[in-house]
Amino acid sequence: MPDTKKNIDEAAAKTKSATDKTATAAKAATDKLRAAGDKARADFTARIVDPAKRAGEAVKSSGKKVAEGGSTISARLIDQAETNAKQAFAAMREAARANDISEVMRVQGDYMRNQAQRSVEQAREIGELIVQFGKEAVTPLKGDAKK
Repeated sequence: MPDTKKNIDEAAAKTKSATDKTATAAKAATDKLRAAGDKARADFTARIVDPAKRAGEAVKSSGKKVAEGGSTISARLIDQAETNAKQAFAAMREAARANDISEVMRVQGDYMRNQAQRSVEQAREIGELIVQFGKEAVTPLKGDAKK
C-alpha cells in the first residue's frame, strides 16, 4: 500500500505540474492575444478613427465658414441694394425739381454714370468676399490633408 500512495502522490504531482504548465501556456497565449488585440485597436484608431474624426471636424468647420460667409454676403447685398435705391430716389427727386429737359438729362446722365461705377465696385466687393470666404472654407480641409 505504501507504493500505491507513493504512486498516487507522484501521479498527483505530475498532474498538478502538467495543469500548471497548461495554465501558464494558456495565460501566455491569452496575454499575447490581448496584446495583439490592443495593438490592432490602437492601429485602427490611429489609421481610421482619428483621421475620420479630423476630417469630420474640418468639414464641420468649413460648413460653418460657408454659412457665415453666406450671411455676410447676403447682408452686404442688402446694404448695396439699399444704397442703390437711395441713390435712385435722390436722382428722381433732383430730376423732379429740374426746370427744363436738359437739366433732367444731366441728372439722368450723372445717375447712370454713378450707378455704373457703383455697380462695378459692388460686384468687385462681392467677388472679393466670395473669394475670401471660399479660401477660409477650404483651409480646414487642406490642413487635414497634410496630417
